[in-house]
Amino acid sequence: MTTIDSSLYLQNRQTARTPSPELGKDEFLKILMTQLQNQDPTNPMEDREFISQMAQFSSLEQMMNMTNSIDTLVQSQLISPVIQYSHMIGKVVSYQGYDEEADTETGIEQSKVMGVSQNDGWAIFELENGEKVYADAVIKVNEDRNEGNNKQD
Repeated sequence: MTTIDSSLYLQNRQTARTPSPELGKDEFLKILMTQLQNQDPTNPMEDREFISQMAQFSSLEQMMNMTNSIDTLVQSQLISPVIQYSHMIGKVVSYQGYDEEADTETGIEQSKVMGVSQNDGWAIFELENGEKVYADAVIKVNEDRNEGNNKQD
């Protein structure tokens, strides 16, 4: 025999409503609809007033979207580059080699990422060949090149 969960009884419902301190687009639409439903039929709202309120609603929605975008941007800036790029440890990266003495490019080089550090907010890969490369200078990422070559005959 199945039993009824007592938490589903109507008497266990919350009766107190907790108001939100923020006025969002849903609340704004509810206010607007209530206003339209309860207006005086002999003296209805003028078109200018209605258009003005819709413009305010549009501005409110755009400001909320911009606030969310700024919050996302701030959160992404708070993440340390070391943590953000730590998944690259053990991967083989390709990058444009550079000879500082001759001031020339040496071609595409590959090396395994052994560690990640940061300098002035930029992620730097510390490679197996002893070089350090900025994360944004990486051209290609591969799995460890020795993983598939460990077969014994």
